[in-house]
Amino acid sequence: MVTIADVAQAAGVSISTVSYVMSGKRAISQETRDRVEKAIDSLGFSPHAGARSLASRSTNVIGLQAPLRTGVDVHVVMQIVTGVVTQARKHGYDILLLASDDSKALQRAAKGSMVDALLVMDVESDDPRIDTLSGLEHPSVLIGLPEGRRAIPCVDFDFEAAGWLAVDRLVALGHRRLALIGSPLEVMARHTSYADRLARGFLAACEASGVVGTVHACPSTAEAVATVADVMTDDPAITGFFVHNEGALPHVAATIAQRGRQRGDDLAVLALCPEDVARSVPGLADSIAVPAEAIGAAATDMICEILANGAKPSVRLLPPALTGSTTAP
Repeated sequence: MVTIADVAQAAGVSISTVSYVMSGKRAISQETRDRVEKAIDSLGFSPHAGARSLASRSTNVIGLQAPLRTGVDVHVVMQIVTGVVTQARKHGYDILLLASDDSKALQRAAKGSMVDALLVMDVESDDPRIDTLSGLEHPSVLIGLPEGRRAIPCVDFDFEAAGWLAVDRLVALGHRRLALIGSPLEVMARHTSYADRLARGFLAACEASGVVGTVHACPSTAEAVATVADVMTDDPAITGFFVHNEGALPHVAATIAQRGRQRGDDLAVLALCPEDVARSVPGLADSIAVPAEAIGAAATDMICEILANGAKPSVRLLPPALTGSTTAP
């Protein structure tokens, strides 16, 4: 049976050089790479996956922690996961899915030599998993943006900018009293990064525009009808609604439309959600797309760049954009 030592002898290089050519984990001159690849082809060398992993110290696997906590929108989570998996295959990596939400799973995957790197989703503003990741030798990327100093690279959608954009759009439509119908209470109570940042951007934009804005937690079920009814009863002057809750959106939009017809008011609903969700809900004044698959792909590109080149920590936020209005300002 042909071994890696046979390939090294035929190419006139060391065994480690053959390993680096196969793994792509170190820059090798094109002339040397050509000799090694020619030797591999001529000898018909096909390394066992486990042996290749030992030689290169690589598993070609990236761990993805995607906890399905209460209150999160599974549709969006799975779109992000799809973006990660699709992009990882383009880079030659497989994905190990970690469904738990604690640090122990990250430690097991890293210290058990199961993965080369880690991607972590559903990041809280003050996430306890960050300390664990900082103590591991494996590189990691957060899909989310925690508060404070960021020693770990982060990729996410710019939710704070989305809050500003939504207020600008509703104000342009003539609304002066606005409500953010947001994530379920348990998501807000955990201080999940995206919920905190969206509310911060929304309220800051309201203050800067001289309009009144309030933030309301909302269940992702038909119970959202009662939440919106209470909001509209407590403050009948609210005419502009910004909804970031995919499960609640159809119920919220229908309730607001019905009440608007009953009262004869010109009410507007702007949604923050994936484009396919927005298209399924009639009567939206506009929407801001959450590019879920693109977020996953961008995070994967970043972790693969770190693995290949040792890139330094950075933050990448995908900018928000309106998808197009159905009501002219």
